[in-house]
Amino acid sequence: MPSIQANSRTLKFIAFTFAAFAFLFVSAAPTHAQRTKIKQVPEPPGPPVAENHVIDLDISKMLGAWQMGDAQEMHKFYADDVVVVSGAWEAPIYTWANYLPSYQSQHARMSSPRIDRTNTVVRIKDNSAWATYQWELSAFVDGNKIVARGDTTLVFEKRDGVWLIVLNHTSITPDATPAPAQKSGAQ
Repeated sequence: MPSIQANSRTLKFIAFTFAAFAFLFVSAAPTHAQRTKIKQVPEPPGPPVAENHVIDLDISKMLGAWQMGDAQEMHKFYADDVVVVSGAWEAPIYTWANYLPSYQSQHARMSSPRIDRTNTVVRIKDNSAWATYQWELSAFVDGNKIVARGDTTLVFEKRDGVWLIVLNHTSITPDATPAPAQKSGAQ
């Protein structure tokens, strides 16, 4: 009989341990949910993040088409009445029809263009948006390797449910060469 009593105690101990474990597990679940709830950051006021992502993705697609020389694909992202301000000291170009020959001429002189975009910021207000970013271009132009850096600001309008670029303002950042260090005691 002692073995039945020992088995009974063992079974009670296992049942108690299981019950205690189940109780702790069940009671800990709401605490975890409460902690998760506290850690959640409220969504910032304004449009949902998804709209910002749509514009960011459109910029990537537009730049991909730009690199490939695919003007037809690029035009999907530009309004017909776009204004383009280039990094050169020249008058703004009004309309896609006027910008297209300039782009095609520029791209015809290039080979292996690569443009990398960083530090993109997108802001949306109603049916208007703007995006600004820095870029670095490397390419061969007329057979010579070039590297250029700059900033671009794009203004978008949402027309018939599609975000279109209505202003493209690009600036080239001049190369900043550090001034030579002065010798000690030099004036």
